[in-house]
Amino acid sequence: MSLKHIHVVFITAATALTVVFGAWCWAQWKATGGMGMLLGAGGSAATAVGLLVYGRWFLVKMRGMGE
Repeated sequence: MSLKHIHVVFITAATALTVVFGAWCWAQWKATGGMGMLLGAGGSAATAVGLLVYGRWFLVKMRGMGE
């Protein structure tokens, strides 16, 4: 497995974990109403979007390098 593939796997795993954590924070916020959980859900959503943008940028860059 090349370094490119490992990088893609890690970005995919990080995005998935961020989404799961955000969903958990959202569920906890709905159950308890704590502001920290709402901030955690929002921060997780922003991080997931950032990871998706970065993953796309990385794949485009690697495709342009002939890999």
